[in-house]
Amino acid sequence: MLIDSHCHLDYLEDPRHGMSVGDVLARARDAGVGHMLTVAVDRGNIPKVIAHARQYPQVSASVGIHPGACGDGPLVQESELFLLAADPNVVAIGETGLDYHYGLEHAELQRSSFAVHLRAGSAAELPVIVHTREAVQDTLDIMSTHADPRFGGVMHCFTESIEMALAAIEMNFFVSFSGIVTFRNADALRSVVKAVPLDRLLVETDAPYLAPVPFRGRSNEPAFVARVAEAVAEIKGLSPESVIEASGANFARLFTRARLG
Repeated sequence: MLIDSHCHLDYLEDPRHGMSVGDVLARARDAGVGHMLTVAVDRGNIPKVIAHARQYPQVSASVGIHPGACGDGPLVQESELFLLAADPNVVAIGETGLDYHYGLEHAELQRSSFAVHLRAGSAAELPVIVHTREAVQDTLDIMSTHADPRFGGVMHCFTESIEMALAAIEMNFFVSFSGIVTFRNADALRSVVKAVPLDRLLVETDAPYLAPVPFRGRSNEPAFVARVAEAVAEIKGLSPESVIEASGANFARLFTRARLG
């Protein structure tokens, strides 16, 4: 099954993108996308994310506070995330992690929040979705201390090194690739795609961001994950069908609570 392992459906409803979720899901279905995971980034959009997962059977939800939102309010508590995770439509904790490119002034808050999310994932017996940018060693250190290898998680929209990808895989994390793999200047990332084993790989859009070639300049949407899967297949010298089958099976193996048709 072709699955978009990371998108933000509520953002597509924003006037900047001007889409309806119903239309987005119809186009995704026509492109062969059977399921998608819509991901929360702050306290404000968690209810929207859960509502979409409740309304649409082909949508699952994840709950968490993006590192860029760590300075917007009180630090999230494990108990808060644990209660949110009780909803059967919630299949993961996150996105969380560290972003030192943006928000370095909140680095300590980011580290504390990341640890809280990882511990909440363990308590709720759910995988954790990790965002990391320009924070390789701190990300790996916090994961090695707080991540639960029984449930693992995913390094979403991965853009870091082969070494980091392999270190995360050792901690039972998967590695997810987005439309960035189609960008002209992404040769280093394509080398990472080649190195990541097929049984540890996911594909995503991160919609509405990072539309793949040939859709650059447009709002990204789950239908375009088909192009990501095709690009990953080209890079690895495989058929698109084999990447779709493997990444879908990996999603089911990681997000065990997701209701896949």
